[in-house]
Amino acid sequence: MKVKVCGMRDGENIRRLSALEIDYMGLIFYPASPRHVAERPKFLPDAADGIKLTGVFVDAPVEVIMEKVAEYSLSAVQLHGSETPGFCRHVMERTGAEVIKALHISVPGDIEKGKEYAGYCNFLLLDTACSGYGGSGRRFDWGALESCNLETPFFLSGGIDLSCAAGIAAMNCPGMAGVDINSRFEISPGIKDIELIKSFMDKLKGE
Repeated sequence: MKVKVCGMRDGENIRRLSALEIDYMGLIFYPASPRHVAERPKFLPDAADGIKLTGVFVDAPVEVIMEKVAEYSLSAVQLHGSETPGFCRHVMERTGAEVIKALHISVPGDIEKGKEYAGYCNFLLLDTACSGYGGSGRRFDWGALESCNLETPFFLSGGIDLSCAAGIAAMNCPGMAGVDINSRFEISPGIKDIELIKSFMDKLKGE
């Protein structure tokens, strides 16, 4: 079960998080987000540390995405807007980075939209739909995941907190590659509670 922690921007907080065995770390390059990375943090992990830096974009031009991939040495790109399958593939080809396409889930049928992206991205990210793009902190009906038949592996996102760990670990859903956590583990926007994340990861592993 991969763990992606999103919404990081403070150098010291990033350094402390990097000591945990997480797989992906998200930096948000969407100006309207309260977690927007306006300037390069003083500390960033290297891909050799086993953490894939992931840039999060919302309907950004491919040229902007390419600039950030080069500037921050991003290993992955998360597309969180209305990007088409063709655009996702274009980003993959132009950047060489993994592409994670976010889908905004209101009703179980929305999960089926993920089939359109098979072969066009590396992962999907299933998040709860909300009025903006910053995440709602709410959960959609996770029960629908056990009957979904997506070809593309996905991250589960939206409203995940410490109490969810055991339930997620017990879910019978082969397509789920990992989880994406953010606001429920924050002290303030962009600042994570490292000990709380560690507890979550321990519970996810059944420890």
